[in-house]
Amino acid sequence: MKGQVRFRLMHLILVVTVLTALMAMSIVSSAALASPLSQTATATPEPTATLALPPDAPTITLMSHDSFNISESVLREFELANQVRVQLLPAGDAGAALNQAILSKNNPLADVFFGVDNTFLSRALQADIFEPYASPGLSEIREELKLDAQNRLVPVDYGDVCLNYDKEWFARKGIEPPRNLESLIEPTYKGLTVVENPATSSPGLAFLLTTIGHFGEDKYLDYWRALRDNDVLVVDGWEEAYWGHFSAASDGNRPIVVSYASSPPAEVYFAEQPLEEAPTAAVTADESCFRQVEFVGILRGTSHRALAEKLVDYMLSKRFQEDIPLNMFMFPANVNASLPEVFVKFAQIPERPAVVSPEAIEANRERWIEEWTEVMLR
Repeated sequence: MKGQVRFRLMHLILVVTVLTALMAMSIVSSAALASPLSQTATATPEPTATLALPPDAPTITLMSHDSFNISESVLREFELANQVRVQLLPAGDAGAALNQAILSKNNPLADVFFGVDNTFLSRALQADIFEPYASPGLSEIREELKLDAQNRLVPVDYGDVCLNYDKEWFARKGIEPPRNLESLIEPTYKGLTVVENPATSSPGLAFLLTTIGHFGEDKYLDYWRALRDNDVLVVDGWEEAYWGHFSAASDGNRPIVVSYASSPPAEVYFAEQPLEEAPTAAVTADESCFRQVEFVGILRGTSHRALAEKLVDYMLSKRFQEDIPLNMFMFPANVNASLPEVFVKFAQIPERPAVVSPEAIEANRERWIEEWTEVMLR
């Protein structure tokens, strides 16, 4: 059950709800990234002894969304190597955490911030709360993930929101699984899909952006009308969709769900009995997924600039990055970071995700959600 809880939490990553409210803080942790599927990560042994930091060791604060998660041993290595304590400051979902950082810009709550994603990138940069830092580690980060030329925010990890389907259900019914977004509006797939509300769910918003990137702003609502007419089910969040209605993970009767490309390896990893293959698969046809990228940045006004730089360097390093997949179920941004075997065997990475620029998202997010709400819920 503990593993299943973590699996659920990781899917709440990047919660970019438009109606963000400041949320209570609770301590969690997280981290870093992926690489070629041909590589396999090697586990690093846990330290055999606990070393103490000196009483006068400085403290730096890492502010993040609530789903940030990193192994204690990995964080401890950084602390011991740099003789510094790292205080984790979870601050709600991604939007709420960013709002807190912006509101406290004149009296920063932290030194480093992790969790801005590409749906909030423009807002974060316009607020001018991050200091540029061209980390040496950027030389190993995937070029396509670098969205800020001034390096105020640098990529740490990425993940793709995609349709997932129940392989056994389709095999039992003798129906071909969905091939792409268009499949969902065919009569064969009537009443088979559950999606999340983009106003209250990160993957819901990502799927809405997928349809905008794929069909264009002038036609995406026509697609949603067709989905509505084909009896799509809309629920508030990922957990309700996946654990409440998705046939592969619940007693529900919907064999298609909006989830993540990393969901199939997570199903294998957390299975109570060893599995030879994943019970689910992701639809990764061209422009059928939306890629979310998470960034880290140094908050303007930090009194620990040198240590903040070292923390950013570490978060881009192979050691930190290889700890991400089985903690965050995201992919490393570092091209040299290897994946655990379960990702190598079962993860699917879309070659051509749908693209909507951060600037367009920032300018139109609320209007797009309102238009979607008019069509789907009113």
